[in-house]
Amino acid sequence: MRAYELVKANKGAAGVDQESLEDFDKNLKDNLYKIWNRLSSGSYFPPAVKAVPIPKKSGGVRILGVPTVGDRIAQMVVKLMLEPEVEPLFHPDSYGYRPNKSALDAIGVTRQRCWKYDWVLEFDIKGLFDNIDHELLMKAVKHHTDNKWVILYIERWLKAPMEMEDGTQVQRGRGTPQGGVISPILSNLFLHYTFDLWMTRNYPKSEWCRYADDGLVHCRTEQEAKELLQKLNERFKVCGLELHPEKTKIVYCKDNKRRGTYLNTTFTFLGYTFRRRGVKSKKGLLFLGFTPAISKEARKSIQEELRRERIQLKSTYTLEEIAKMYNSILRGWMVYYGKYTASELYPVWRWFNRILSKWAQRKYRKLKGHKTRTRNFLIKVAERNPKLFVHWTIKNMREGFV
Repeated sequence: MRAYELVKANKGAAGVDQESLEDFDKNLKDNLYKIWNRLSSGSYFPPAVKAVPIPKKSGGVRILGVPTVGDRIAQMVVKLMLEPEVEPLFHPDSYGYRPNKSALDAIGVTRQRCWKYDWVLEFDIKGLFDNIDHELLMKAVKHHTDNKWVILYIERWLKAPMEMEDGTQVQRGRGTPQGGVISPILSNLFLHYTFDLWMTRNYPKSEWCRYADDGLVHCRTEQEAKELLQKLNERFKVCGLELHPEKTKIVYCKDNKRRGTYLNTTFTFLGYTFRRRGVKSKKGLLFLGFTPAISKEARKSIQEELRRERIQLKSTYTLEEIAKMYNSILRGWMVYYGKYTASELYPVWRWFNRILSKWAQRKYRKLKGHKTRTRNFLIKVAERNPKLFVHWTIKNMREGFV
């Protein structure tokens, strides 16, 4: 029941059986009993995972493996057993898919370290979830648990086939499907030995940060970064993984004090781009600092999402209803991308205000074709109710209507 509640809270799509959470709820007691009965007797065999292509912000697609609702619950049962065993062992600078840690925590610590070190080795593991070595992974699992049914079902999930869009099933001898409940903790366990523990033993003085398959190592010199990159390439190959040749690079953290001309002076990590930009000190003085702000790719992705929503065509709704529909989404963007250099998010808010202007002109005949009249109308609404949309609480964001 606890596993079911957690799966339901996470929502998610149906798997290969097309059964949604709502369908599962209709016969909840019997469905949960079947899972419990099969898990406890050792007769549970996971169905195939559904292959779902997801567009990447950088282009191309990522294939998610979506388990059925019942299988997600079964995986959650095992996760609840395994996580307390391995979580205390994980390194504090591993941030991905961990309780009480977030991507913003990783951005914050990276921001501070970029002020401290001149160089960053940015690395990305190519196809992590598709290439994890099963034998090495199970060796790590067995090292941390002797629970036979936990080991049994993890082995079965690793071997479960993936069903493609045309209905064909592909057998898997490597990897753990990205999209599975158990996959994040298994990938963290694998990388704990592949990278985290290896770095701690071999480079105890180096500061680094890892979020799933994306990582950064801070270096004092360019030569130190180059040598580390070579060693990392060798280490990952030994463990059956490969660094992404295009997304792995050495970056100079150029700011107001650091001089010189170098190939790479910027990097993007978890939706934030770190680069030299104007910063105001606590005393109000301007200087050039190496700081994070929302990346162009993330901003473009947000605009694409808003474009797909076609809000301007929802003229049958009131403005209050539009706010209710989208405030939670806007708030999420504000909380995440507005944490650092919030002003770089202003183009998104202006974009949303322009959408509201188009909505108003479609909604009210007297405003159609009159930009100034529309602008004045929305400004008056914002003055009467400045908290109607979450971004209207920001200074000057109630005037970006055209």
